[in-house]
Amino acid sequence: MSDYTNLELEIAGHTAIVTLANPPANTWTSDSLAALTRLIGDLNANPEIYSLVVTGQGEKFFSAGADLKLFADGDKAVARTMARRFGEAFEALSQFRGVSIAAVNGYAMGGGLECALACDIRIVETQAQLALPEAAVGLLPCGGGSQNLAWLVGEGWAKRMILCGERVDAETALRIGLVEQVVGTGEAKQVALALARQAAKQSPSSVAACKRLIQGARTGAPADWLPVERELFVDLFDTEDQKEGVNAFLGKRAAQWRNR
Repeated sequence: MSDYTNLELEIAGHTAIVTLANPPANTWTSDSLAALTRLIGDLNANPEIYSLVVTGQGEKFFSAGADLKLFADGDKAVARTMARRFGEAFEALSQFRGVSIAAVNGYAMGGGLECALACDIRIVETQAQLALPEAAVGLLPCGGGSQNLAWLVGEGWAKRMILCGERVDAETALRIGLVEQVVGTGEAKQVALALARQAAKQSPSSVAACKRLIQGARTGAPADWLPVERELFVDLFDTEDQKEGVNAFLGKRAAQWRNR
């Protein structure tokens, strides 16, 4: 595959592993955000990829977000470009057709946490710290953080973290519903990969349809999505995966998915 700025890509079976690699804090740049958008497009076009694990290089940082030096001179053109790139990258990540898992191995701050929020599932190590501290430096979360955080933890905790600048540790993040699992130091990636292998047992065609329905609740009323749910159920009968899944079950064998 192509080179992706400050992102390391590895393929393990049906899982893509993306490592944020811009030391010392794995910060985002305009180029790396554009690279993530392109990378997700490439993964979506590869029928052999069913899941995605995102983690940070090193032992201290998942990602500290953007490098604040970019905004030091108050250049609005730079701000506009970065805001657009953050939005495009994390919206693309959120719309990845398979299962995306953030393996948070350290500090996830600002755009780092927004990256994790754009994933379907978050597994964090016990030493991790999570925050959206933008207002403390005269900025705001522009990569979906204000919306995705509130959706996960509710308005109250979203306001504590964004308006009051409250940083949460791993156990607090688990308690408030920000993350799905806390694991020991150095374990997040392997636990995420195990979950990705579990996801690979599901029909990728079904997973894509189900993910669309689940995330649709963020923008529409359940009553609007119930007819879509029924139509997508019927649409699955146009796929090879539907036939394979049912016949594999009846034949008491493991399904061999084609993602088509």
